[in-house]
Amino acid sequence: MPPPPTPSSLGLPTSVSAARWGKATRHVDEGRFLEGPRSRRFELLRVFRICFEFIKGFRALHFVGPCITVFGSARFKEDHPYYHLARDTSARLAKLGFTIMTGGGPGIMEAANRGARDENAFTIGCNITLPMEQQPNPHVDKFIEFRYFFVRKVMLVKYSYAFVVFPGGFGTMDELFEAITLIQTGKIQDFPVVLLGRDYWEPMLEFMRKSMIPVGTISPEDLDLMLVTDDPAEAVDHIVEIAQKKFGFAWKPRAKRRWWLFERNGHSRA
Repeated sequence: MPPPPTPSSLGLPTSVSAARWGKATRHVDEGRFLEGPRSRRFELLRVFRICFEFIKGFRALHFVGPCITVFGSARFKEDHPYYHLARDTSARLAKLGFTIMTGGGPGIMEAANRGARDENAFTIGCNITLPMEQQPNPHVDKFIEFRYFFVRKVMLVKYSYAFVVFPGGFGTMDELFEAITLIQTGKIQDFPVVLLGRDYWEPMLEFMRKSMIPVGTISPEDLDLMLVTDDPAEAVDHIVEIAQKKFGFAWKPRAKRRWWLFERNGHSRA
């Protein structure tokens, strides 16, 4: 039996780490998605599955009312100051009648859902299926799980009147810049984006001011798309002012459920 191939035998750079050689994705579906074109039947079935995810999300969230989406790290524990800040901010927003939407996991997401529960407001978790399962926090009224990140991000944006972003990692940064890009390019209206935790965000903003603006990759006015604060009251006032005054937001009753579409009354996990 011939020896297994090595990076050098295949013409690849010898700098490829032996520890990484032969490594594959952790999830079989992800590997199939990335391996290139498949049969037309296979690709059509994948499109149907993606469409089904969108339909599932649209049906589940059709009656949720006006939402505020809260982003932030899953790693902050209950005793962390950012956890308390997220819970307080969400409670203030929930008191105004907003539904609080998060990724449904622990940390900041749990704190935000919990803050809404403190005010007996409706709260939603839009989770993502991961190799290491992320369990829903116990403070969501409706829990929806998605296979694809891009479908989940559509749901988090589609039903929101504002985005509140707490300190977080790559996932939080991805969600923040997704929202900012959609606003900057005019794909969605200039809904408020509030960053809470000034000390955490200031180095990133300084990079934008000193590196991105001088070379012209962003405009100085792009920084005005974000409000940075440590004060929950200031964050809530900013959101209300834009949502109600600038965009003519008005409180409306939730859409009526249709029995012939199997739309049930009450809040439940889906």
